[in-house]
Amino acid sequence: MSSIISISGVTKTYATGFKALKEINLDIERGEIFALLGPNGAGKTTLISIVCGIVNRSSGTVTVDGHDIGRDYRAARSLIGLVPQELTIDAFETVWATVNYSRGLFGKAPNKDFVEKVLRDLSLWEKKDSKAITLSGGMKRRLMIAKALSHEPRVLFLDEPTAGVDVELRQDMWAMVRRLREDGVTIILTTHYIEEAEAMADRVGVINKGEIILVEGKAELMRKLGRKQMTLELRAPLSAVPDGLSRYALELSADGNQLTYTYDNQSDRPGVASLIRDLEAAGVQFRDLDTKNSSLEEIFVNLLRQEP
Repeated sequence: MSSIISISGVTKTYATGFKALKEINLDIERGEIFALLGPNGAGKTTLISIVCGIVNRSSGTVTVDGHDIGRDYRAARSLIGLVPQELTIDAFETVWATVNYSRGLFGKAPNKDFVEKVLRDLSLWEKKDSKAITLSGGMKRRLMIAKALSHEPRVLFLDEPTAGVDVELRQDMWAMVRRLREDGVTIILTTHYIEEAEAMADRVGVINKGEIILVEGKAELMRKLGRKQMTLELRAPLSAVPDGLSRYALELSADGNQLTYTYDNQSDRPGVASLIRDLEAAGVQFRDLDTKNSSLEEIFVNLLRQEP
């Protein structure tokens, strides 16, 4: 799969001397949903703003579908839709006028059918004649997305798109994002709702203190860094873990009725099949077991804890 965005050696140092970004190298693949995760102040919004031409980089290069964002700004920017964190809409313009005006800013000819489709997809059609000031917070957020889509971009940046949005509207938005991806639009999102990234993203990048510390396919990331946990419901309580099971570092519940085994794909701990055999040999019987994998949120938190 070819890259639609290529970021090479990008840095950003402010006049105060603060280094917001340090040698960022990142390629975004065409047609993927890429989640950029990081704590507040990590550099997520700065990086997005540089790609979108809102903030000047200190060094490095950025291309969008082969167009350099400095030398060929208009061509690069015309390919990008941006939904920023802050609401930036004219409070006294109607929904219809807002989206059509945004389309015109990119030199696109009027297209009533396309604008109607965007508004319908975002459940804004019945509000098309309403002024922005009368909309709820969630509807204003939808209007921001409609503005970003008005000029038919091939890349869509969503910077905390569902902040302050209720669950129903959030689900509608992600259904729309999936449809956009099916149409070939590349989606880059930042979000504090890590379960959204887990549900939506093809790949995940983690940025911290202005540096990319990891880029990995979501499934591969969870396979390599995820932890697994198996809990056994015992037929009879134990007062202590038998000596023959010490190599598994099992945790015994306070009441002695449960044994928990935690393992991952990178450790040298023995597998589940070996544990079951050794339990039988030790005379430990269980009546039920439950397994679970760590979430993307747990992996993310652990990664940040490991950072110096």
